[in-house]
Amino acid sequence: MTINTFEFRTVSSIEMKWGGAQQLGANLTARFTQRNALLITDAGLIKAGLIAPITKNLEEAGFSVTVFDEVVADPPEAVVYRCVEVVKQVGADIIIGLGGGSSLDIAKVTAVLAHSDQPLAEMYGIGKVTGSRLPMVLIPTTAGTGSEVTNIAIITTGETTKMGVVSPQLYADFVLLDAELTLGLPQIHTAATGIDAMVHAIEAYTSKHKKNPLSDALAREALRLLGANLIHACQDGSHRAAREGMLLGATLAGQAFSNSPVAAVHALAYPLGGHYHIAHGLSNALMLGPVLRFNATAAAPLYAELADVLNVPGSGGAAARSTAFVDFMLHLMEQSGAPRRLRDVGVTEASLPRLAADAMLQTRLLTNNPVEVHEHDALNLYREAF
Repeated sequence: MTINTFEFRTVSSIEMKWGGAQQLGANLTARFTQRNALLITDAGLIKAGLIAPITKNLEEAGFSVTVFDEVVADPPEAVVYRCVEVVKQVGADIIIGLGGGSSLDIAKVTAVLAHSDQPLAEMYGIGKVTGSRLPMVLIPTTAGTGSEVTNIAIITTGETTKMGVVSPQLYADFVLLDAELTLGLPQIHTAATGIDAMVHAIEAYTSKHKKNPLSDALAREALRLLGANLIHACQDGSHRAAREGMLLGATLAGQAFSNSPVAAVHALAYPLGGHYHIAHGLSNALMLGPVLRFNATAAAPLYAELADVLNVPGSGGAAARSTAFVDFMLHLMEQSGAPRRLRDVGVTEASLPRLAADAMLQTRLLTNNPVEVHEHDALNLYREAF
């Protein structure tokens, strides 16, 4: 069988090391000549005491460190502009993003804007970034978004709208995976971000246009790791092996969907974040079941393959194994403790038509879905999730 033409890109270097963040200074000294760092994070991690020892270690290694801790969930453009302003004020020559997906996304866009005169508004879309960027290191503290290895940054552009910058310049120079940083993640966030990562693997595996053998291999291994470790990590947050399995699984899923893009689950999740400020991972989890069932008309053979990856019990043809896969995912979400219905997180039934209309604006994502989604389909999916 011939293999369709494809291209695969990812970050330059990844290191996985338990406790690696506590030795970041020596690590970066060996990799980079730059010494004036801007560390981008959020106030919660500062308050948790996670950042101070890392900053101290960097300074002991000869770095000048400025901390920008104004990142919020679903970060608006104003946060990007403020961060770029700080970079220019202190003359930072290397960017370190440390935190959840929002901090990593802000780091990626800031690294470009601080080195380019191109306006942010011109960067939205696929392949629109024209300039280069500052050297960039990304360190995730959640096992979910995969942002550390993607070329995508999502920015809130209005009261309820989000847009993506998708460009090769957003791939980091170095990614550190230190699962010790995820030990303090609460159970609900462990569940939501873990399911988010599973969504990335599933949607990459079933993506309509750019699915390829490398992304498939990464998605399968990601799903295997995530499925085997999600409940352990939720039930015992200090379980090292589970935390490491979740973090590596999330990163592999990020590499997969960066090359074989996500689809309708994400398209329907974004309006939930925009209108109700529901965390991205949780909004994906809420929409996963309805979209899996909707897509099964076309994706059943692929879902059957993923059932085998997860060791879902049972037998039969593609349709039966596909149904078993969907049921298994729903059961896994129940076990994880994540909220299961839109009504449980404050979504009103009256808002569903507006959400459906907004979801249709996510054409970059919807074009990847194995089944075409019309506005009435989106409304039915929201009703099913409600």
